[in-house]
Amino acid sequence: MLRNVAQGLCRLSVNASAKKLPACAGCTNTVLKRGFADDSSLKKTPLYDLHVEHGAKMVPFAGYSMPIQYKDSIMDSTINCRKNGSLFDVSHMCGLSLKGKDAIPFLEKLVVGDIAGLKDNSGSLSVFTNEKGGIIDDTVVTKVNDKWLYLVVNAGCRDKDLEWIEGHLAKEKAAGKDVSIHIHDEKSLLAVQGPLAAPAVQSLMKGVDLSKMYFSDFGVLKINGVECYLTRTGYTGEDGFEISVPNEAAVSLTNAILEAESQIRLTGLGARDSLRLEAGLCLYGNDLDEDTTPIEAGLTWTVGKRRRSEGGFMGSETILQQIKDGPTRRRVGFVASGAPARHHCKMLSSDGEVIGEVSSGGFSPNLKQNIGMGYVATGHHKAGTKIKVEVRGRVNEGTVTKMPFVPAHYYKPPK
Repeated sequence: MLRNVAQGLCRLSVNASAKKLPACAGCTNTVLKRGFADDSSLKKTPLYDLHVEHGAKMVPFAGYSMPIQYKDSIMDSTINCRKNGSLFDVSHMCGLSLKGKDAIPFLEKLVVGDIAGLKDNSGSLSVFTNEKGGIIDDTVVTKVNDKWLYLVVNAGCRDKDLEWIEGHLAKEKAAGKDVSIHIHDEKSLLAVQGPLAAPAVQSLMKGVDLSKMYFSDFGVLKINGVECYLTRTGYTGEDGFEISVPNEAAVSLTNAILEAESQIRLTGLGARDSLRLEAGLCLYGNDLDEDTTPIEAGLTWTVGKRRRSEGGFMGSETILQQIKDGPTRRRVGFVASGAPARHHCKMLSSDGEVIGEVSSGGFSPNLKQNIGMGYVATGHHKAGTKIKVEVRGRVNEGTVTKMPFVPAHYYKPPK
């Protein structure tokens, strides 16, 4: 999913108890823009002790103590994910189910996707929008069946997302609609990504052929003897899975995956950010926010064909008008020389006119060059357009380029 970490990953030059964390290649932000919280106030995932045992550097993120990296460097672990595989603890994210005969029409009022048109046990990226057409959050919506939807929303957006959903849900229930919500706090979420992800997970399953399960497919299946939600998806551009597992089985499943394929490494949020940037995937709070529409963000494809003709979702008037007329600004990818660009750096035309700003940027460990994303005025968005990027007072040469920067390896049906 374009999913996952909101409101800040790296530029790990922040201090924690006077200890400086290492610089993070490819990361975009500060771990927590609000500063470090007292450790006692932070939540811990069921894998916390395992992270510490493996030498993880723990940082506050979205109210949790989370691993930013392990004993290997962020650069090495980013490369290893694409070469072999990574296992991420993403239990800080919020999984939820909407159930009832009115669950689909209810959700379609809040997101832009054609949820009714999804096949059973399949999902798609979508976005929650506000009345202006701005993005409240991005989410992967899975249609398990006509009466059960499974969603995962970003950790940093959990509170506002749930308030938004439950506020609208109360109105639906008052009108006699059949829809209820369950927050899956009883489950942890693991993401296994990379070429060895499928062999590792397959080795822990009996009677299931994962070669028949394609990108965005979902199943309620036993893994390592425990019933889990398994979705073939991820936030790196690689093939892989997100596994929703009961909290009490999270550690044993993690260890089983690591033992199944020894080259799969526990990997932290630092490499996760580098990987998603290389894949051209958005980070909420940087590349997406409540003042940015899905059309500006290059996510027009998330607006289902039926939804374009029918509307009926929040901000539909603005969004459908932008589809018709085109937006005045657009998200683009770019490569640039000089120091890596960061969030809010100015983007300039070849003749020095300010045309936009960077939303995410950093050094790509796999490409060995600076990459980034940003929003520029329409007309400067075509691949090959020469631009300039201002970083700490210096102006560097750049070029708008197509995304993803690194080819995606999603597992899809043969054509």
